[in-house]
Amino acid sequence: MTSADTGESALELRRDGLLLSARQFGEADAPLVMLLHGFPDSPHSWDGLIPLLVDSGFQVLTPWLRGYTPESARRHARYDLMAVADDIAAWHRALGGPPTHLVGHDWGAFAAMVLSKRQPRQWLSLTQLAIPPFGAGFPPAAARQLPRQTVMSSYIPVMQSGASHRLLTRHDAAFVRRLWRRWSPGWDFTEAEFAPTATVFTDPATAHAATRYYRSLFTVHRAPTRRFHRVLMAAPAPIPTLALSGARDGCMSPPMQLALARSAGVDAAQIPDAGHFLHAEQPVAVAEHLLRHLHATSR
Repeated sequence: MTSADTGESALELRRDGLLLSARQFGEADAPLVMLLHGFPDSPHSWDGLIPLLVDSGFQVLTPWLRGYTPESARRHARYDLMAVADDIAAWHRALGGPPTHLVGHDWGAFAAMVLSKRQPRQWLSLTQLAIPPFGAGFPPAAARQLPRQTVMSSYIPVMQSGASHRLLTRHDAAFVRRLWRRWSPGWDFTEAEFAPTATVFTDPATAHAATRYYRSLFTVHRAPTRRFHRVLMAAPAPIPTLALSGARDGCMSPPMQLALARSAGVDAAQIPDAGHFLHAEQPVAVAEHLLRHLHATSR
């Protein structure tokens, strides 16, 4: 992907004493697609998908999650998914509140889910990658995957530690590389593809901020944590929703993802030969499903 191909511009937004960053692509009067990244990742994981969206008539915004850039990593700041959802809403307002499709991966999918449930009329559609819809019950087909999912989620207690950022930054982000290989087995990612993520997770300040998302999940004495869990378990938003997963996902059980998507009654598809980072591994296959969904719900 080159800037000349997509009309890339850099944007900044000040919120909560932080300087947030994003990249914008395409024509400003086109329908907007907001691509929200997750952990341990960066907006550059969308680079293979962005030209396909722009060529199909969409403009694209790819924000960095707060804490993933040096200017947004501060000890005093909040690093939780309610704050991230508020950041995304602020980006939307800064662009004039155009008709917008939400597309999120991993943490980005959780933030998109929160936004869709809080203000469903504000969004044209929702697409969740590698994270299924929550709030529509827990069917037996999903419950059968819990033992496997418990093993897959064993990294979460590690991230709960206040010293976890030291593990992530050690040996040129070697632990993060192992997560990428475990979560997307078979993906022979290049050094260039990993480089933006390595920049985040070799910096002690940004690595520390990124791990605080995990600690915020269980701080039930904090009002934002309680609000997040209430919103998460509320009924899915009444907007067109697509759930995409990789058949080889080593972070979130693929059968569980399909079971929860079907329980929520949303469109769902699984990408063969792809893992957790399906949009980076198989951008053309992801675009095939995503563009069909976006065109059907644009106005």
